[in-house]
Amino acid sequence: MQSAWARTICRLLIVLMVWAPYQLAQAGMIGADQAGTASSQADRAAVLSFVTRADVAGELRSMGLDAATAKDRVAAMSDAEVAYLAGRIERLPAGGDTAGVILLIVIIAAIWWVWKR
Repeated sequence: MQSAWARTICRLLIVLMVWAPYQLAQAGMIGADQAGTASSQADRAAVLSFVTRADVAGELRSMGLDAATAKDRVAAMSDAEVAYLAGRIERLPAGGDTAGVILLIVIIAAIWWVWKR
């Protein structure tokens, strides 16, 4: 019985090896112009996704700029401008400014200390 199972599994593996491609990914050299294009497209996508966020779109609206105009302006930017802006977006704090939270904790602690006195 084991030999029948072993033969079946071996046949299945042979069929799968023939069916599957030998190389799943192909590597090759790319030029500097192709590498620059990929990074500039990624930067432009990052800036566009930032502009389309609800909170950013709301701030832009409060300044008198609608989302469609902002997208058009991002599309009109040069690659250097987009790279600079994408770098600035990357350096933004993820949770926002923590100074307000720390100030709130200090005020609550001061009120608690005065009240317990």
